[in-house]
Amino acid sequence: MEIKITNEGGHIESFNKEACPLCTIKRSSLFHQDKRRPYLRCSECSLVYVPKTHLLGLEEEKAIYDLHQNDGNDQGYQKFLSRCLDPVKQRLLDGHVGLDFGCGPGPVLADMFSEEGWSVSVYDPIYFPKEELLSQQYDFITATEVIEHVYSPKDVLPLLIHMLKPEGILALMTKRVLSREAFSTWHYKNDQTHVCFYSEETFRWIANRYQLSYEFVSSDVVLLSK
Repeated sequence: MEIKITNEGGHIESFNKEACPLCTIKRSSLFHQDKRRPYLRCSECSLVYVPKTHLLGLEEEKAIYDLHQNDGNDQGYQKFLSRCLDPVKQRLLDGHVGLDFGCGPGPVLADMFSEEGWSVSVYDPIYFPKEELLSQQYDFITATEVIEHVYSPKDVLPLLIHMLKPEGILALMTKRVLSREAFSTWHYKNDQTHVCFYSEETFRWIANRYQLSYEFVSSDVVLLSK
């Protein structure tokens, strides 16, 4: 289906059968449009995503990430990350090892796990590009405020799932799409590096596609398990 919209400059843009970046189905419709960019929604997996023509380049992305100030000594930030840490650690055993995927320039969550007694490696494609870590397996993998930045979840999610040991846990923290009306005033979409937006329906599709169990442990954390 061809989607035509009028951009801020008054020009008509066409998105002809663009494949969903998660399920690759070419069956999306316009979900929302603001002065920054349009957002499409896949009718198969319900992912809301930004079209390819509106994605930033790597240097533009990094310039924005470099502005982030995630201080490991900030108790407020630690409390924020604990929404992911707490439900994961309740399911771990002594000796379990993990990976913090997309940790950014400051691996605060990995340090928090280490303080609790678990060994956690860190990987980030920009700040810690240790490719050898992606060929290992882990009892748990965390990705906090990461997957909304990923341009190609159809490639990244299978990789993360493949890296899990049997009964391993993939903990994803990202704010969820609730409705079209809520999305229209949602501050989360205004970050230009946020390009894919997940709902409960999308996570159920992921769990079914990769034969995982799932649990929504909070409003922005879901646990996917083998």
